[in-house]
Amino acid sequence: MSISNNAALALSNITVTFVAGDAGGKTYTAVRDTTLTVGAGEFVSVVGPTGCGKSTLLNIAAGLLETSAGEVQVLGGALTGINRHAGYMFQSDALLPWLTAYDNVALGLRYRGVTEDVVREKVEAWLARVGLSAHGSRFPHQLSGGMKKRVALAQMLILDPKILLMDEPFSALDIQTRQLMENELLELWSADRKSVVFITHDLEEAIALSDRVVVLSAGPATRPIGEFVIDLPRPRDVAEIRMTPRFVQLHTEIWRVMKDEVLKGYEQSQRH
Repeated sequence: MSISNNAALALSNITVTFVAGDAGGKTYTAVRDTTLTVGAGEFVSVVGPTGCGKSTLLNIAAGLLETSAGEVQVLGGALTGINRHAGYMFQSDALLPWLTAYDNVALGLRYRGVTEDVVREKVEAWLARVGLSAHGSRFPHQLSGGMKKRVALAQMLILDPKILLMDEPFSALDIQTRQLMENELLELWSADRKSVVFITHDLEEAIALSDRVVVLSAGPATRPIGEFVIDLPRPRDVAEIRMTPRFVQLHTEIWRVMKDEVLKGYEQSQRH
């Protein structure tokens, strides 16, 4: 896989090796010689077995983890330290429980020293965009799971990052709420085509959302073993698109590549 000159994010020949904390000094290679690019405005999902290193790659892209070998480029420049061009949405809720939805969304702007008038204008606009205008005064414990995810989306997008790094953000939701959130994400994304790296275990979710799906091998020393262009028309409804013959064909093709790796990952998890 070659590195594109206009890639928003480019991981080139990345290897990540950890040293065990015991006296033996054993090493564990989570990711080996992995190259992954995401073009400007491209939505890329990364799928693979449990424990295969998907989140490790995301942390590399965020600048939260250093590589043992390889290079990371963001918008054409080498990444050093935290990726200031990226927003990160976690699997678990990262909202501060003592702040209201309004104040959680405002947090990043306030850290940046934005004046309160501008903060109010932007927060109110984003709460409206995610359908929470009437709920800004609520605390996280007063919000449903879907509402919390909407707050988290607004919290990330209000800072206008060029790249969205999303680590299984909807996996804890029930299927109906999950599909609603997937459609909301696509609607928000289509308005301002950010570059997205979306980590998921759910192959159907990956196909329904993405322009391209990258399949990782089972760990350790994970690497990409397949890449599929998702040529489904946009805009998409994630429930309806699953019923189309092309979706079923893509699912069959990708699962054929994934299946053995998922079985390997399961067998490894049973041994540890």
